[in-house]
Amino acid sequence: MADLSYLDAVVLGVVEGLTEYLPVSSTGHLTIAENLLGLEVDAPAVTAYTAVIQLGAIAATLIYFFRDIVRFAVAWFRGLTDAEARHDPDYGLAWAVVIGSIPVGIVGFAAKDLIEGGLRSLWVVATALILWSGVMVVAERMHTSYERRGLVRGEHSVTPVDGLLIGLAQCFSLIPGVSRSGATISAGLARGIDRVTATRLSFFLAIPALTAAGLFQSVQQKDDLAAFGVGPMIVGIIVAFLVAYLSIAWLLRFVASNSLMPFVVYRVALGLVLAGSLAAGVISAT
Repeated sequence: MADLSYLDAVVLGVVEGLTEYLPVSSTGHLTIAENLLGLEVDAPAVTAYTAVIQLGAIAATLIYFFRDIVRFAVAWFRGLTDAEARHDPDYGLAWAVVIGSIPVGIVGFAAKDLIEGGLRSLWVVATALILWSGVMVVAERMHTSYERRGLVRGEHSVTPVDGLLIGLAQCFSLIPGVSRSGATISAGLARGIDRVTATRLSFFLAIPALTAAGLFQSVQQKDDLAAFGVGPMIVGIIVAFLVAYLSIAWLLRFVASNSLMPFVVYRVALGLVLAGSLAAGVISAT
């Protein structure tokens, strides 16, 4: 396996930060980037590095939404002991995040070997990029129907049931190429939640999912990570943080007045180009 240079770390950090929150699949793009950099995409050190630099992206989320997170946490803890406080909409939204974070944790742990092994193939990425784009189109059409009927809901209407269903959709993001944000935002739109709220909820659900994955990998595979050295790991995390912070701000502005269709077009085009390159033998699947 090729060594990871500081330039490689910067490239992977940029890819992680740019694609973690856009509905285009960070894992899929990282797999492509790793392949082009000459890394073995299914090697333990590479999969561990991919998970650890996500901590940079999650740090960006924590800082960007710090006030919201504090508000939700206060509402949740108050509601646990005060019946009157349970009428606070923030209490329901906090429960939505808590409940919605459980499914991906269970599925991710149970299917860990498959996720880090068999699914780490560019054929899987190409297929998932294209097929999940169809799901995003359906979600957009459902949301348009809600808009025509005046049934679109805001943040204060989010319930634990919404959290559970969006959390179940998040499990599909364990397949490289699907996209965690693509799965969760689409599920939110399909539930009739407005675009900005669905996107914000996607960010909130990312916090426990990405944090758990990053910390678990850093502990379980610390020896594998040592193969790349501390320097490249720190560089990757810092670059991912900076780029992710900018990506969050941009995406929230974008979805306020745009649909997900531009991302659908990009995903399908990338999937087709990737599949064609694999079929032609230009690049290898792993």
